[in-house]
Amino acid sequence: MGLIWLIVGGVALWALVRLGRQTERPGRGQWRVSATLVAAAFLGGGALALARGAWLIGGALIAAGLYLAFASRIRAAVRSVESGMSVREARDTLGVGADATVEQINAAWKRLMARAHPDQGGTQGLASRLNAARDRLLKG
Repeated sequence: MGLIWLIVGGVALWALVRLGRQTERPGRGQWRVSATLVAAAFLGGGALALARGAWLIGGALIAAGLYLAFASRIRAAVRSVESGMSVREARDTLGVGADATVEQINAAWKRLMARAHPDQGGTQGLASRLNAARDRLLKG
């Protein structure tokens, strides 16, 4: 019985770690939270069912839990935002004025990118938008 609680505890820890990494827009983030919680419940229930000898039910619950865990990890493709961004939108995105110099634009981009980069907990979409805004302002 101790092994069952160890497995259930491991699944719960996995769910908590995964929920702490939510960096998506609100609608997608809620889907990930819900899918993670349901997947954790399925995996824990599947482990419990397998331990009690219910192989078919346990296998089905574990399969459903794994499907939800992997399906919720799929990220939507990021659209290119550079082509349709106006100079005003680019300035608003970076938070610089109309008379901003190249140094001010690069400083604003660097400051925002430090938080928005996917490696720092940001999203790929926001990082792409910041890059597009900087490129738009520097190209004229």
